[in-house]
Amino acid sequence: MTNREFYVVISKGKDGSFAGEAPQLRDCYGKGKTLDELMANMRKAIESCLEDDDLENNARFIGVYKVEV
Repeated sequence: MTNREFYVVISKGKDGSFAGEAPQLRDCYGKGKTLDELMANMRKAIESCLEDDDLENNARFIGVYKVEV
């Protein structure tokens, strides 16, 4: 099996915990008290999403853009 790479978009909550999303996969989220915990949880979430999802219908990650308002 070939390893695949996925981007994880990370945000930090007011309580100091971290949340992540793999935008290439539909509804693929994780959280953790530390970055290491988040990334371990994201790996599990991605593996689960890959088992459950049809990759043909997933979005292709394009990038992150900053919008000034």
